[in-house]
Amino acid sequence: MQLPADLERQVDAAVTEDLGNGDLTAQLIPESRRVRAHILSREEAVFCGAPWAEAVFRRISADVECRWLVGEGEAVAVDGRLCELEGPARAILTGERTALNFLQTLSATATRTRECAEAVAGTGARILDTRKTLPGLRTAQKYAVRCGGGSNHRTGLFDGILIKENHIAACGGIAPAVAAARELGADAFIEVEVENLDEVREALTARADFLLLDNFSLPELRAAVRENAGRARLEASGGLSLADLRAVAETGVDFISIGALTKHIRAVDLSLRVE
Repeated sequence: MQLPADLERQVDAAVTEDLGNGDLTAQLIPESRRVRAHILSREEAVFCGAPWAEAVFRRISADVECRWLVGEGEAVAVDGRLCELEGPARAILTGERTALNFLQTLSATATRTRECAEAVAGTGARILDTRKTLPGLRTAQKYAVRCGGGSNHRTGLFDGILIKENHIAACGGIAPAVAAARELGADAFIEVEVENLDEVREALTARADFLLLDNFSLPELRAAVRENAGRARLEASGGLSLADLRAVAETGVDFISIGALTKHIRAVDLSLRVE
């Protein structure tokens, strides 16, 4: 799994935010003291984030050794050991919270994604993320989505054109918006958000590459799939719960995008313990 190019920047920002001018509490420990510690999971989850956690400890001290007992994207059980650490006590305790923050957040995204991917398994539909990510952690969370078995939508505003209702209103309609997108000559897909079957037909006539079917009912999704007849790729979206996914996937859409993968997450309960 390819790591984001800005991983070190993310780690540096997080460590700087927490460490400031130095860890006052860690100074209570003798500088020469070395310890062993381990990280464990208090609940079932899909593990993700080891490269970030390891980079945190490396940023604080090159003398901290991390031995990972599970791989990225692997399922972990309650009280399962994830990592064994050895090194200067000060460095391990200074990096503890920041390392756990990355692990808990990215494992949460991977866990939620795995649940959704399993719900649509065998249908041909793929789970997509969105741009509804935590500021500064977009590439990290999109990596976690891949670890959980999902796929990435565009990374940002620069690598895909998604014409939404406000763009349509500002451009004067779907057809002129798509035409303007074509004139850009950008090497990027063109996707149009549509809200009804009339707009589906208009976007197809304008030759959009993707259609985002926003808040369509199941009958409307099936009708859109029939109308489309393979001309564009279809993405369903709009407040879908885990219980909805199978039925939506079975309508024949290509993708289901879910902002909750990265936005509505609950941190996985992990703990670091000095032995």
